[in-house]
Amino acid sequence: MKSASKRLRAHFATLRKRDEAAFVPFLMTGDPDIDTTERLALELAEGGADILELGVPFSDPMADGPVLQCAAERALAAGTTLPGVIDLVARLRRKIDIPIVLFGYANPFLHFGCEALAQALAAAGADAVLCVDMPVDEADQLRLPLAAVGLDMIFLLAPTSTEARIQRVLRSASGFVYFVSVAGVTGDKVAEAGAITSLVGTIRGATKLPVGVGFGISTPEAAAEVAAISDAVIVGSKFSRIIEASSDTDTAVAEVGALGRALKEATRRSRS
Repeated sequence: MKSASKRLRAHFATLRKRDEAAFVPFLMTGDPDIDTTERLALELAEGGADILELGVPFSDPMADGPVLQCAAERALAAGTTLPGVIDLVARLRRKIDIPIVLFGYANPFLHFGCEALAQALAAAGADAVLCVDMPVDEADQLRLPLAAVGLDMIFLLAPTSTEARIQRVLRSASGFVYFVSVAGVTGDKVAEAGAITSLVGTIRGATKLPVGVGFGISTPEAAAEVAAISDAVIVGSKFSRIIEASSDTDTAVAEVGALGRALKEATRRSRS
């Protein structure tokens, strides 16, 4: 298999040749349990997901809306830990070759230890980390250990980001840049491609890195609109809503898989 960050770069390069945006599903690891997360991840990969984003559940998630907060609470109640998430990455890596990104918060990462986390993730086969509440100015404590073992650190930009902030992030980011499409938390508002087209275009013009867009995307129609202006479409809260509402795990896996296939097809259609 390809090494970590090389896998991420190679995947985006392939998509670029096909003039296709990446579909990036987000799953809260451990909701409702680790084994079901593995089934969901494999179902999404089978349905065409290009990159998998796994959330590390945390008790005080500042960027997550009510849906993902509840998902994190369920995952924590089920006993999900950061070592358990890393173990899942290793299990998935033996079965799928798409890039895997960890999405989480500084507290668990710092408690684990930045050097130890980088080493463990590299051994498990992860590709990148996004630490929501670690600003770029303070991120070298994690970014440098990750880079030393070939992993990327992804940073957030938002509609409120200043020009100076954008340039600062672009100097430090690797893998791809995550653009938050709305001013708020996950699932809080509906993303409107028209409102962010100019800013996304400006960011894409200022970096060679792919630019992904997330927050507020839940339908194939919205995914197609965002895919037309970006390099990746990131969807998360909608999957957690399905999991929460499902009567059993088999139903959740089937419904998540069906939506995932529809979202991937939408990212293909957007460039045709």
